[in-house]
Amino acid sequence: MLSIKNIYILFKSWFLFILISSCNSNTSNTKIIIATAANMQPAIAEISNSFSKKSGIKCKTVVSSSGKLTAQIKEGAPYNIFISANRKYPQEIYDHKLGLTIPKIYAYGKLVLWSAIDTITPSTSILKNANIKHIAIANPKTAPYGAAAIESLKNYNLYNAIESKLVFGESISQTNQFITSKSASIGFTALSVVLDKKMKNIGKWVAVDTTTYSPIAQSIIVIKQNAKENKNATAFYNYLFSKEGQEIIKKYGYSVNE
Repeated sequence: MLSIKNIYILFKSWFLFILISSCNSNTSNTKIIIATAANMQPAIAEISNSFSKKSGIKCKTVVSSSGKLTAQIKEGAPYNIFISANRKYPQEIYDHKLGLTIPKIYAYGKLVLWSAIDTITPSTSILKNANIKHIAIANPKTAPYGAAAIESLKNYNLYNAIESKLVFGESISQTNQFITSKSASIGFTALSVVLDKKMKNIGKWVAVDTTTYSPIAQSIIVIKQNAKENKNATAFYNYLFSKEGQEIIKKYGYSVNE
């Protein structure tokens, strides 16, 4: 027969177990996974930190090309938000009935030419130069900034002349690695990358004429998950479109719908 003391100890143990389980449950319910195109990584890191401080909702970020993230979402990846570098891929997610919201443009990106080699002053006019051995761009099949770079090169009537020099990164992130490691003499990347405090003192860059490529309209969609995750993801979505969120986006060189 259990004594009163033993019953008390068992009750305390049971209560502690319930409390720990409740805390673990609450923690899991205040976390979202954000799938983001690589060009938005610096901005999303800052937005996520600010959002988490205000809301208590933790954010985990998965970074890749928009095309690869789209394939992962269609295969069932447990992402709550998809931040793309164009409108095409979020629309594809919506058309597959995987979206909680319709795709919405959150920013317009800009393309730059960037070199980490001190003796190179970036410009489109030097791309045919024999000293320029490799030109880095993101894979145009999966990365919208890569597609924009190809479009720009064709409008400058340079593509055929320099096609053999092109080296392709899986995303803007890998393209940046080619540039910063100096494996490529020069490369096309997003303005947001060179404005990031970790990158802004590396080499030189120049903006690419925006009339040479189609507007890089970037959109976001909330992915359908369970009710609690949907609520937390929607809170992040709303914060991104708040005045504070949009100011952070503009800080990285994007233009937004005012």
